[in-house]
Amino acid sequence: MISLAVRKERATPMSIKHITLIVLLGLLIYGGWFVFRNIRGARPAFGPIPSVPIVSPEPNSKGKEAVNTTGLPLSLPDSISVSYFAKNLSAPRVLAWDPKGTLLASIPSQSKVVALPDANRDGVADATATVVDGLTLPHGIAFHSGLLYIAETDQVASYTYDPQTMKAANKKKLFDLPPGGNHFSRTIGFGPDGKLYVSIGSSCNVCVEKDPRRAKVYVANPDGSDFREYASGLRNSVFFVWHQQTKEMWATDMGRDLLGDNTPPEEVNIVKSGGFYGWPYCYNNRIHDRSFDKSDEARKKCEGSVAPHITFQAHSAPLGLAFIPDSWPSEYRGDLLVSYHGSWNRSQPTGYKVARFNLDADRTSTGESDFIAGFLQGDGALGRPVDLLFDATGTLFVSDDKSGAIYRVSISQK
Repeated sequence: MISLAVRKERATPMSIKHITLIVLLGLLIYGGWFVFRNIRGARPAFGPIPSVPIVSPEPNSKGKEAVNTTGLPLSLPDSISVSYFAKNLSAPRVLAWDPKGTLLASIPSQSKVVALPDANRDGVADATATVVDGLTLPHGIAFHSGLLYIAETDQVASYTYDPQTMKAANKKKLFDLPPGGNHFSRTIGFGPDGKLYVSIGSSCNVCVEKDPRRAKVYVANPDGSDFREYASGLRNSVFFVWHQQTKEMWATDMGRDLLGDNTPPEEVNIVKSGGFYGWPYCYNNRIHDRSFDKSDEARKKCEGSVAPHITFQAHSAPLGLAFIPDSWPSEYRGDLLVSYHGSWNRSQPTGYKVARFNLDADRTSTGESDFIAGFLQGDGALGRPVDLLFDATGTLFVSDDKSGAIYRVSISQK
């Protein structure tokens, strides 16, 4: 009897050890399956920039040369020219013009906003001047009535700004924002109505937010007063612009992750006051996300949501958008450009380019094509386009937060 009791006492710890090993093995297998299914294609987004041979532009099929002086293997449409405006900027994000026509860029990773003057107008920035630093993940920047507005992850503030010295001072906080989360960036812009708009992304992939300000666009007066909800159900509408004729807000929106390579599609929405755009209960054209919430209440919320205006490849990670101005050739005028930052949650990487949507007279997309492609090279990425901004002459500027560059794009003279 004593011998049997001893054997039982010795067997118990071994059983616990075996259970622990089985649990750890199960977690390891699940972790491997999760990585393989969801993020095995993440290397272009987070890995180093690959080495590629410097290339020279070649004539396209119509015999017109697309001029590319960057040395990157980029593909461009007929008669388009691309060059570097600025390099070695760490990770530039939002672009804006100051009252004197100097380009400003936010650099969240360095807690600052910089100015990039081109005094001799040769198409290359002369210097990088710090406008203001010591900020908390600054992202959105905008000008209104001579004041500079900056959106940090936790607040929006206004500053006095001197276009000659390119310095900001006298910070005045206008209102608080919910900080951090999965989507830290806060973008601002002044609409045709003179109001200040701010986009606030979700804190999660898919959830019911505890903070009611999340996954929405808010609007306020320029002095920060009357801060109120404008539209909701927008998971992560990092960038927005207004259409020149209709004055409607158009915004990109990123769909949720972990539903496979091709679900759900990314979106461009026409955002209107009081509109509910579906997240987290549905995606695409009011498709009920039953993997998140199977309830009839969620289904009814989907039925009452606003469908996206344009949809495209899942996990492309759309950011900046811009309408091509009338100064461009007729075949381009009024079309929509969207920057695809590039996937991480897809087995085969996608995005890493600037796309063009042909819009008809009713502003409906009749097709999508590559505008600037070639950043994605195998399992590496040479760059990740972010913001798109035209100047008064119709020249396009594109920020790239992976290569730390800003590109200058125009109609080629060759």
